[in-house]
Amino acid sequence: MKRILEKEDLYKLTSISSPVLSPNGQEAVAIRTIMDQGKNKYLSYLIHIHVDTNEVSQWTFSEERISALSWSPDGNFVAFLSTRDKQKQLFILSKNGGEAKQITKFVDGVNSYLWDPSNEKIWFSANVQEGKEFTEAKEEKKDELPTAYVVEGMRYKMNGVGLIKRKSYNQIGVVSLADLHVSRFITDTYNYSLLSISHDGRFLVVGVNRTKDQDNDWHSPIILIDIKSKKETVIANEEGYIGGAAFSFDDRYIAFVSSDFTYRNAGHAHLYIYDVEQKRYWNLTESLDLPIGDYSVADVQQNVSAPSLVWTEANDLYFQLSTSGDVRLYYATLEGAIYPASPEDEHVYGYDVSRKGDIAILAISNPVFPGELFKYEIALGERKQITYFNDEWLQEVKVVEPQPISYEGSNGWTIHGWLMKPANYKEGEKYPLIVEIHGGPHTMYANTFFHELQLLAAQGYGVLYVNPRGSHGYSQQFVNACRNDYGGGDYEDIMAGVDYVLAQNNWINATRLGVTGGSYGGFMTNWIVGHTNRFKAAVTQRSISNWISFFGVSDIGYYFTEWQIGKDMNDIDKLWNHSPLKYANHVATPLLILHGEKDDRCPIEQAEQFYITLKSMGKVTQFVRFPKADHNLSREGIPNLRQQRLEHIIDWFKEYL
Repeated sequence: MKRILEKEDLYKLTSISSPVLSPNGQEAVAIRTIMDQGKNKYLSYLIHIHVDTNEVSQWTFSEERISALSWSPDGNFVAFLSTRDKQKQLFILSKNGGEAKQITKFVDGVNSYLWDPSNEKIWFSANVQEGKEFTEAKEEKKDELPTAYVVEGMRYKMNGVGLIKRKSYNQIGVVSLADLHVSRFITDTYNYSLLSISHDGRFLVVGVNRTKDQDNDWHSPIILIDIKSKKETVIANEEGYIGGAAFSFDDRYIAFVSSDFTYRNAGHAHLYIYDVEQKRYWNLTESLDLPIGDYSVADVQQNVSAPSLVWTEANDLYFQLSTSGDVRLYYATLEGAIYPASPEDEHVYGYDVSRKGDIAILAISNPVFPGELFKYEIALGERKQITYFNDEWLQEVKVVEPQPISYEGSNGWTIHGWLMKPANYKEGEKYPLIVEIHGGPHTMYANTFFHELQLLAAQGYGVLYVNPRGSHGYSQQFVNACRNDYGGGDYEDIMAGVDYVLAQNNWINATRLGVTGGSYGGFMTNWIVGHTNRFKAAVTQRSISNWISFFGVSDIGYYFTEWQIGKDMNDIDKLWNHSPLKYANHVATPLLILHGEKDDRCPIEQAEQFYITLKSMGKVTQFVRFPKADHNLSREGIPNLRQQRLEHIIDWFKEYL
């Protein structure tokens, strides 16, 4: 008989991610990541796959985290970024064995890299201080005194980073593999992203923001640079996100992903094609009212990295598409034919496709399957599982299969979601229900494995999670619909979901409802307990309570507030009306407040304000602060703190629900 899932199962689950095929399509590498309980850290390892035999072997064994896998053009080496030298540095490993060779020893590590087609050098982007070089060592000072930090722009801190180094820029360079000589390619004082290199080695594609307003982080044109002459040709120069560029194998076309600025961060990303000869581009996926990419939220997969797109030698393309809770692999031709290339009801969270377009390696999860690698023979439509790291765990633990639901939300819109029964469900008995609300808001719950949701079901709760308006994976109108209306139609969509499942499922105890969520989901939890007393317990996490102060304290507040609420500090009445803090005196639900002390996205003062206000009013509340935790605690936080977070959630619902 299988046991129920526990919070400690996070330590037993393995994340398999980021598959990359060799140039000849006969081998692949990927990343295996675990949470090590004893070391209280994440460890990741490079694994190798023989595509024909499906033989899997581990190639690295160091205590490190690795990322950004890439084969050399001749297929003899694999490069990756590793933290074994504290900062992320570049390493290469021969496929014939031996130790990985460290290529860089930069003060601030390496941000990204590209193999040169010659196999003799590697292009990279890395932060460098103004007036210094990548290789200059930091001056060691004994008993160094604290130094004041002078703030000039609005973009001066970042979640997960803290204060941004002053006069430090992400620049491009190249390193020779023969003698490890490093040279600068860019020597100005702008931030560059290294996107692609042509197969003939003549051109780079880079992104750069050269406006005077460096606080404007959403205007980074992509540029084609002749490496020899450094002559530049602008490919695309619109406001909004532009990235993920890649040359076709004949170097005739450059594909890239972009979302324009019309809907700010709620815009759908589309796949564009730039014709190098004709110097024009067009939107290849204009007919799709869905976003290119993976917008799902979950908590098991680590080191997830998937290409924005993959070319084949026939000039066809593959890419991920988020659609109605699925993340599927799609296929497109330059003529505009677009087809799904993977089934419904799953999450393709990593992929690569061979140059010939006959084989793909997919990383796949679904609600009862944590994720493994599969070999997909495209022409035959057949796929076979390659890795089995989580098989033993699945045979030991009972997991609950969520049931998809759809219902009519506010204004007659169809809302999609899932309902989980308790793991110990027995016909005829009544059970409490917990509503989970995702962050973003422009993300989506998906057909993927979610440990936290399974844990709540294992504790004897039903779990409802839905994609209200504002969620990605649906129409552009739908994802944009919560902007300027936080706590309006989105709140009504969630409550309509509660009404729907109560009417359809007599096993739910309508007097024992709980609610929780993080980030936007934390805002919505705060909003809900200030606008209804239907819930008997609530847990708010990394939340927003006051849009007025959020404007000045968040790393994104100075623009995100206007993007989402529609006003800035010139209309504090509008900001206050959408602030849960305004409605604190209406709260009757016992509320647990969880927050990371290093959170710069939704700073902890948001929790402090809400807690002290509720406490001063005599409300039932508790405040838990997590040291060394930023906005990503629930997904990538220090392992023991992730466990403590789950403990607090379980204990609160146990006491009040």
